[in-house]
Amino acid sequence: MEKDRILLIYPPSPVMNREDRCQQPTDDLIVIPPLPPSDLMYLASISRRAGLEPKIKDYSLKNETCQDLLRDIEEFKPKYLLLNAATPTLNNDLAPLAIVKEKYPEIITIAKGAHFNVLAKETLEKFQALDIAIMGEAELTLEEILSGKDYKDILGITYRCNSEILSNEKRLFNNELDKLPYPARDLVDNNIYRRPDTNEVQAVIKVSRGCPFHCFFCLATPVSGAKVRYRSPENILGEIRECYEKYGIKNFIFWSDIFNLDKEWVHKLCNAIIESGLKITFSTNSRADTADSDTVDLMKKAGCKLVSIGIESGSQLMLDKMGKKITLNDIKNTVKLFKKKGIKVYAYYVLGLPWESEETARETIEFSKKLNTHFVSYYTATALCGSRFYDYVKEHNLGDLNYDMPYFYPSVNTHHLTKERVFELHKKAVREYYIRVPYILMMLFGIRNINEFKNYFKAGLRVLFRNKKHE
Repeated sequence: MEKDRILLIYPPSPVMNREDRCQQPTDDLIVIPPLPPSDLMYLASISRRAGLEPKIKDYSLKNETCQDLLRDIEEFKPKYLLLNAATPTLNNDLAPLAIVKEKYPEIITIAKGAHFNVLAKETLEKFQALDIAIMGEAELTLEEILSGKDYKDILGITYRCNSEILSNEKRLFNNELDKLPYPARDLVDNNIYRRPDTNEVQAVIKVSRGCPFHCFFCLATPVSGAKVRYRSPENILGEIRECYEKYGIKNFIFWSDIFNLDKEWVHKLCNAIIESGLKITFSTNSRADTADSDTVDLMKKAGCKLVSIGIESGSQLMLDKMGKKITLNDIKNTVKLFKKKGIKVYAYYVLGLPWESEETARETIEFSKKLNTHFVSYYTATALCGSRFYDYVKEHNLGDLNYDMPYFYPSVNTHHLTKERVFELHKKAVREYYIRVPYILMMLFGIRNINEFKNYFKAGLRVLFRNKKHE
């Protein structure tokens, strides 16, 4: 008996980082290349567990069109079509469904994404070709859909029932992450996804979910919960070993909402990697107040080459307003520690939150230059639905939300600045940071080979020309 099939896609739409808490065009990430569709890879493995044959396709990477999607549907003949929809590209993402349904009305269309945690019913009302929206974590919900369970009994979906749109209760967060199958890496071309510095193949491993800090602008807590849910070190090591032995992948991003909150867990994971004898490298993230010398030493020994830190602002006023719960001294000490231990630092800053002024923006620019981290991204504040920022914008009438260039061009005004002025400050920050003798010298002295030089040079050109074309 032939298996039912499911086609899981990133739609023919702009290339995006479609992780629910971080939805932005990868062109604007500068030194972070397109990431593998980890969410679809998990869902493909879940589909296999439910007895279906899955296929994954990212139509955005090669600028493929709706016609390419129709061709693949004709060839693959899926019963289900599942896509990841991001808030900034929602209209582009969901528009092809009408064309698909017109030609293949029997296909069951499903969408997932953070947008549906808040606006699922409204989205189904607008897009008549969408049958089901998954709210929250998708793996167990999709498994129940594919197993044939009655929709009314499936938590975490909004769906069509005859002429009605019905919403069930949301599903609780999954506390048993070790029971999820490993992502279906055999369904993607792993060679596409490479480190931006050395150009080596790189995989993403999701090691934990959840963040207790619930910052003003961030979707991590609404999307993944306030409790940090960890995979066991043994389970993570099993995935690392599979990547290493089956696919020859030795470079990883350990994806988490907050990696080093639980030091005991970090130590166990790092020790497991060290004791395994696998020679890998990884990058991950860190809070600016949760690093200590022993933990950083162990991370380094296990293969950590880079940490990203959400610094957000060089103004203590702004840090307090956004609920970051860190101080400027915390940030200075943490960055100094990682740099001292030989781990590169990628700092994230956000400009344009409601309390931003000329003074606070200037403080951020100057603070970032003094820290002199290896990489920086200056984001402009984007009020994605589900964040406290989104609610605040509506309450204080700070402008019509515009997601044309999320995290690059501001979506709203601040209480003190127009969004046009925030954008000027954003461009100024990029110019001032990257065109500095101390920064250029630090990067030149850190380069190990000609390939690394070429890749940094290309990244530098992207920074400058991406900034220049919007002046």
